[in-house]
Amino acid sequence: MKTNGKIYRISGPVVIISGLNTSMFDVVKVGNEGLMGEVIGIEGDKSTVQVYEETSGIRPGEPVENTGMPLSVELGPGLLESIYDGIQRPLPVLKTKMGDFIKRGVFADGLSREKQWDFVPTAKKGDKVKGGDIIGTVQETQNIEHRIMVPPDMSGTIEEIKKGKFKVDEVVCTLSGGKKLTMMQKWPVRKPRPVGKKLTPNKPLITGQRILDGLFPVAKGGTAAIPGPFGSGKTVTQQQLAKWSDTEIVVYIGCGERGNEMADVLNEFPELEDPKTGRPLMERTVLIANTSNMPVAAREASVYTGITIAEYYRDMGYDVSLMADSTSRWAEAMREISSRLEEMPGEEGYPAYLAARLSEFYERSGRVQSLCGKEGSITVIGAVSPPGGDFSEPITQNTLRIVKVFWALDAKLAQRRHFPAINWLNSYSLYTKALGDWYKENVSPEWQKLRDDAMELLQKESELQEIVQLVGSDALPEDQQLTLEIARMIREYFLQQNAYHEVDTFCPMDKQFKLLKSITKWGNMAQSALEGGVQIEDIMKSKTKDDLAKVKFEKDFDTALGVILKSMDEEFKSLGGK
Repeated sequence: MKTNGKIYRISGPVVIISGLNTSMFDVVKVGNEGLMGEVIGIEGDKSTVQVYEETSGIRPGEPVENTGMPLSVELGPGLLESIYDGIQRPLPVLKTKMGDFIKRGVFADGLSREKQWDFVPTAKKGDKVKGGDIIGTVQETQNIEHRIMVPPDMSGTIEEIKKGKFKVDEVVCTLSGGKKLTMMQKWPVRKPRPVGKKLTPNKPLITGQRILDGLFPVAKGGTAAIPGPFGSGKTVTQQQLAKWSDTEIVVYIGCGERGNEMADVLNEFPELEDPKTGRPLMERTVLIANTSNMPVAAREASVYTGITIAEYYRDMGYDVSLMADSTSRWAEAMREISSRLEEMPGEEGYPAYLAARLSEFYERSGRVQSLCGKEGSITVIGAVSPPGGDFSEPITQNTLRIVKVFWALDAKLAQRRHFPAINWLNSYSLYTKALGDWYKENVSPEWQKLRDDAMELLQKESELQEIVQLVGSDALPEDQQLTLEIARMIREYFLQQNAYHEVDTFCPMDKQFKLLKSITKWGNMAQSALEGGVQIEDIMKSKTKDDLAKVKFEKDFDTALGVILKSMDEEFKSLGGK
């Protein structure tokens, strides 16, 4: 039942209303313009509402209407290729309604009510169905089949099911008891969608980025954080993950980023080619854009909108990767609303429930068996933008307690033009052990030892660098000079990767293994030669060492590497030694 009240007090996006029967998280329309808001507190006959739009110009006494519904998203065919704001209003539709500048109080459906979709039933009359069961399919884009599911809270026997072209709000199936199903369902964004059971994340998300797959892997259904200061390459890393990771669906949330940076993403994504299919990457992507100059309350909602859409595709049996760029801006929106509500501030003014909200969000990731029995996953990768690159601030620290993979971006590496600028000494992955069996079976039984040896060399290099800065590398013993050289090769030949090079932008696992093994082989042969009495100067002149630097850019990698390995054997044989 819709009821009416009026505005009592206004404080930025927080509005107190009176005389209205509300429940927590009801969506209300505020003021003469009908601005969209959400009830976040109730005291007596007064309700506190966070408004998702700019509130300047509204006054106490203006009417407020309750819709009686929580903030929900529309789920159905047409989500892919869409660009939404934080509360699932399609930005291209808003542009046609009002031009380049978003006006207030404008509502737009999340899914088009005009477009017809070709519905093909997979269930038949007389079938018993329950929540999550698939009753039919729609070819949403050329390579993604949209599976139409029974809403989780519905079940019954199919009395009628149609085939043909329908709009999302037209009835395609009728269940016993007169329950009607359309191709669209609504779901409250703050409520996680139910699953059959959670599964152990034991398969890696292959990203084609050597430092991620090689040293700090993330599992499908896992959680990862990319904290880093301005200019260290967060957005490029997230775009590489969106483009190359082996998931079927990508949900990209631009949460509170600068307008020009978000504009770059909105311009670039539609032009990116999906390397798997040769089609536009947008055909399997949903973009949610909420820039820093948009109202803060909608920024807070955008993260929930994105994760709900991701859960919907997971329930169909798809692997989904969700990029949240950045969770710091989301937390800042929470801080602003919390201070206007006059709540007790926690560390650095953030609300005391910051850690709980972050963990609620990351916990909606996971590899699951959905209600229909299919296996799906959501891998959540959150960028964090700590002020001044300070990893001790509350958002980074609270995120670290929750996520299992930490890719620490380093401004100093970015200044040295080492990209991806992920610091191998500060980063870690807690999935390495769980993924060990997969790497043994699908890459090589040697993989784990190679990785551990590489990490050990990089650690030794870090310790030796302190001595080098005092006395210079020439003063070190020869074996330590060689250690520095092998570590440099791992850094520059293996960890450095060019996101804009047609060959090097993506590196499959077998290529990563062969490249790391070749560097290790050169290192072992060089150490044997040194122990056999060969001069360090002669070893450093090695031609195959320089050839290894270029081989990752070769289109015919295996042939080129084979030639180098043969030359390497001959080269070290000619050096002599015992």
